[in-house]
Parts: sequence; structure tokens; C-alpha cells
Amino acid sequence: MFFLTILLFSYFQMSHQIQKTTADGKEMLSNPRLVLVQGSLNVVMNQNVTLSCHSDSGSPPVTYTLFNRNWKVFTLKRPDWTPGLFNLTINSASDVGEYKCKAENNISGGGKYSNSLNFTLIEPISKPVLSSPTSQAKKGQNVTLSCLSENGSLPITYIFFKGRQSISPALKMQKREAAVIFLFINSSSDFGTYKCRAENSFRNNTKYSNSFNFTLAEKFKSTRSSTGLTSTMNAEEPENYVIYTEIEPLKPEEYVNFPVIRREDEKEKRACATVYSKVLIRD
Repeated sequence: MFFLTILLFSYFQMSHQIQKTTADGKEMLSNPRLVLVQGSLNVVMNQNVTLSCHSDSGSPPVTYTLFNRNWKVFTLKRPDWTPGLFNLTINSASDVGEYKCKAENNISGGGKYSNSLNFTLIEPISKPVLSSPTSQAKKGQNVTLSCLSENGSLPITYIFFKGRQSISPALKMQKREAAVIFLFINSSSDFGTYKCRAENSFRNNTKYSNSFNFTLAEKFKSTRSSTGLTSTMNAEEPENYVIYTEIEPLKPEEYVNFPVIRREDEKEKRACATVYSKVLIRD
């Protein structure tokens, strides 16, 4: 039984060796491995990277060819087992993307292809812009804030602040679109200064936006008294401030109108007397 096991193992090993060799004794290449030996897969403009392409088995000489998205980039010939080293400089967006290499020798036919490596171009972000559909609000109102960097590689992460305190989680945007938060104006403290921050995978490239403030929206209403005077009243504080203005004179009588301002006495909390216009009748 032991002898039979050894015999079967020798048979399979010999069959494998026969498949890898040709009649003249030369060995076919194995699939090469493409490895990044210098730099990173996340690259910036003008960055240098080095790739290595190597078949672990096969008879030399070996020709290594590097491809970028099916476009031939470099070709190297090695008379021995030395790997093919490719030095690249990322000069434009066309230099990133998928890379593969092909290994060929005298008996490899169409050659053998490697695994792929993908390079991603990392660009710094521009200063984000913080905006809102409205700059005026009143208590009890819902408002929105939007933050967007027009330039910079994706994804971009945004965080919103009120003063120095963050008011949102980190919002990672995979597309070129604004991060949006919803706010409820509940008190006067909600009319403070807002900002947002943007960052991506480009190192040391955090940018803050412009400042944005909501202002209190005031409503005014006009009323006409029984005496013919028109008043404009602040709807937020109706008891504190009333302004009477002149109206057009009526004929045949003419009216002499006196603008009157009536304020509430702040100390005694009592309303001052209101003086109306005097009617002047001419012959």
C-alpha cells in the first residue's frame, strides 16, 4: 500500500512537469505577479511609483509588458529571473486606473497575464461654501444648511459647526453633491454663527467654510383708526411701539394731522396718552 502511494505521487508529479515543459525541455511561464514596490495606490499629481512584474517559474529569457487600461505602457526584456521593474510618474488623470502586466518567453504562446492594480488620483479640496435657502427665520421655524466643495477627489467628509461645537456627525459624500442638515430655530441662541468643515484623503487638507448667520424675521402690519390715522405696528411686540402717520386730506374740510409716537413706559409699565389730530374747518 505504501509503495502504491509513492508510485501514484510520482506519477502525478511527472504529469505536472510534462505539462509545464515542451519537447525541447523548456518550461512554460507561470502567471506573473504585479506588485507595488514604491509609492501608494492613492496618488497625487507628479508622484513617482514603481511596479514589479515577475513570473515565479518558466524558462528565460522573459519579456514583461506593462498595460494601463489595455494600452501598452512599457516593455522590458530579462535574460534571467530578474523581475521587470517599471518606474511611473503620475502626470495626469489618464495615468491612473487599472494596470496589468504580461509575461512571455519563447514557448509561452500568447503570454500570461498578471493580477491588476488600480491607482486613484487624490486632489486637494477647495474651500467649501455654506449656504441656506433663507437667511431670515423666526422662532419655531425649520431651516436647512448646505455645505459643498466644488473641487477635490471623492469621497469628501463634511461636519457642521455652531461656533466651535459640532452639531452633526461626519457626513461622507460619495458624489459631488452638498451635505445638508436640518435645524429647528427654537430660541434666540439658535441665531448664532454657523460653519462647516470639509476633508478628503489628501493629507493635511482640511478646509473651513464661510460663516453663516440667520437673522430674526420681523413682521409688520398696518391698521387704520376710526379717526382716519394709519398706524404701523411691530407684530412681535404689539404693545410697545405704535407709529401714526399722516393720511391724505379730505375735502371739503381739511385736517391738520400730528404724527404721534406712543411708547409703553418701561419703568411704570403704563401706556402714555394718545393724541389725535385736530380738525380744521375753513370757509
